[in-house]
Amino acid sequence: MEFRVLAVGDVCGSGGLEFLRRRLRTIRRERRVDFCVVNGENAAVVGITPAQADRIYEAGADVITLGNHSFHRREIGNRLDDDPYLLRPANESPLFPGRGLGVYDTKAGPVAVLNLLGRCGMDFRPDNPFLLVDRLLKDLDTRLIFVDFHAEATSEKRAMGFYLDGRVSAVWGTHTHVPTADDEILPKGTGYVTDLGMTGPRISVLGIRPEQSITQFRGGLSSRFESADGPCKLEAVLFTVDTASGKTLATERIIDHD
Repeated sequence: MEFRVLAVGDVCGSGGLEFLRRRLRTIRRERRVDFCVVNGENAAVVGITPAQADRIYEAGADVITLGNHSFHRREIGNRLDDDPYLLRPANESPLFPGRGLGVYDTKAGPVAVLNLLGRCGMDFRPDNPFLLVDRLLKDLDTRLIFVDFHAEATSEKRAMGFYLDGRVSAVWGTHTHVPTADDEILPKGTGYVTDLGMTGPRISVLGIRPEQSITQFRGGLSSRFESADGPCKLEAVLFTVDTASGKTLATERIIDHD
């Protein structure tokens, strides 16, 4: 039996939320998607609110993953404890609210989603994801395991892909907001892509107004990031997985835009 999982790149700002609402269910229907994971950590440009999480579910997501901005909006804290479908990176401090691993009932049986945070180039150093993932996988009793690795360095993402090859169904990278052209099936059967891309304004720098980013790189005074206006896009990868073996059979990059 085939199981089709759609992984959607980081949702950025109000434009990204609205485009997700307009397009995700159509993509699910046209691609016969069985399960959908959306990274939502930039729904508020930086961070996510409970209301924005609700909008992502309403748009058609089954699970929401986060990243290094998980706790920039403090009001999400209680929601993270109460909502098993909203994941923050598992290697964040154990004192933080929420969980980084969820197991969900589907027509194909239990499906596990794991959210991890990279360490290279980040402003802080979470626990080592390579060591933590071994402990988490040891206790999982399912072949269908999907990993959102929210990381800056392409080398760290690819290393994680090969480290988990044959142990999980798919590994996808998030965080850099630029889709990579390397979706593939690794030698032992794990689907992989270095970065999904983003869901948000097309004429932007990673979702924010270009002039803000230019000012920052020129050394000017920075200001609170604002989402860019204008037409939007959705970037994702569809993984088709064999439920008996847990291995990926095919990958397909998806780019949808106004």
